[in-house]
Amino acid sequence: MDLTGGSAPARTSKNRPSDLVPDPDAVTPSGSGSPSLPVSGGAGPSSVAPSPGPRVPEARTSAASRSGAGASLPRTSRSRASVPEARGPVVPEAPDARPDARPTVTELRLSAFAGHRSAAHALGPVTLFTGPSGSGKTTTLRAYEALARLGAGDPLDEVFPDAADLVPERARPDAQGRRGFRIGCTVDGPCGPVRLDLAVQAEPRLRIVGERLTARDRTLLATALRDPGRSTVQAEWHTAGATPVTRAPLPDDLLGTALLPLRVAGRTPGQLEVLAAAEQVVVGLRSAFACDPRPERMRAPVPPGEGRLRRDCANLAEVLHRTHNDCPRRHHRLAAVAGAGCAGTVTGLGVRELREGTVRAVLERAGRTATPLGRLGDGELRYLALALTLLTGPGVLEMDRVAEVPDAMQGLTLLADGLDRGLDRRQSAELLRLAVEIAGDGHIRVAGSVGDRTAAEARRTPGVTVVDLGA
Repeated sequence: MDLTGGSAPARTSKNRPSDLVPDPDAVTPSGSGSPSLPVSGGAGPSSVAPSPGPRVPEARTSAASRSGAGASLPRTSRSRASVPEARGPVVPEAPDARPDARPTVTELRLSAFAGHRSAAHALGPVTLFTGPSGSGKTTTLRAYEALARLGAGDPLDEVFPDAADLVPERARPDAQGRRGFRIGCTVDGPCGPVRLDLAVQAEPRLRIVGERLTARDRTLLATALRDPGRSTVQAEWHTAGATPVTRAPLPDDLLGTALLPLRVAGRTPGQLEVLAAAEQVVVGLRSAFACDPRPERMRAPVPPGEGRLRRDCANLAEVLHRTHNDCPRRHHRLAAVAGAGCAGTVTGLGVRELREGTVRAVLERAGRTATPLGRLGDGELRYLALALTLLTGPGVLEMDRVAEVPDAMQGLTLLADGLDRGLDRRQSAELLRLAVEIAGDGHIRVAGSVGDRTAAEARRTPGVTVVDLGA
């Protein structure tokens, strides 16, 4: 399968590993002669078994890489692969390296995913997807979130529980009954643009059959399925030492890029380049937080806790209790924003501690008694929850924060499907204004879907990228 939608990346004369590294586009086992995994409406292209080239001994790597092909990786309590905390991007010496750049996803590619085909979307600080029902707004954001979860170490079956529904309808199975989909992204940062492309087999068994990590027209990691009977893919990564490439098996249900820090020793300039690119991609992807406020879950009092906002924002009162005590400046700013999107004259956001040990958030209005947030309308609650997300950061959100990366190098990308759902014109305009203002400092980005009315307003707003999927 062609992971890039075209030919393999061009390589310079100084670095031509094509005679040593099998073609990562071919996902069929050597010698099988069956077609590659089809993802388009027509039959897949014939797969040519790659020439393995001269045998190259594997470079000596860490203990983790010597654990064997079938060694199981440790999982956490969330059934997540043990992905090491990123050490912060290791910037190789290169003329285009930018040490001060924050890893950011700047392009999302849906080569063959659900109803999308050969789609590539540039992502700006605030990117809004619009289009008629069925144009693929939700699936576009789902692809982004799926890459983020894979980058955090989540296994494939948890990320794609309904993988068969994401295969393009016109994709025909090959002789082995295989069908799948392809997605990818570009993460910009200290190493420059780094591309990640992924091919996933959905039928007859869910597995990753091809992965490619490229930077500066050089393939740094390539994986391919060689033996369908094994739960592994053959991986090869750039070494540029005594051994030009290193070969080793990786699990077929985890993102190989996220596992590289476990397998690459970092002893040669080539290995350092691979580590830097992999860590940049992982840090950039893990900065995503999918927020879908559910007003019906936000009305009841909640127990106080660590105050990390959940995806559905059901614990909004708990988070407001924390910001009220620990972040007074941020809390006061949220109260000011609340005044622009809630009825009446808002003077503040308060928190009441109840006898049963729970907390309730209230809206304080001039000349009136405090109104519990449970009495607010659905649009007001969604507006407050999304505004809170924009005004906070990874430390206040229930997300997989990269603890060992300095705060100055971390960012946050808010993923909001139906960003303007339930909001009136004033609330949508204020939320859009706030998103542009917050995104201006480079710490927070927004990718969401909106309706026609908000999209029209966004097109007139500097700093907003509007992608019309129905065009």
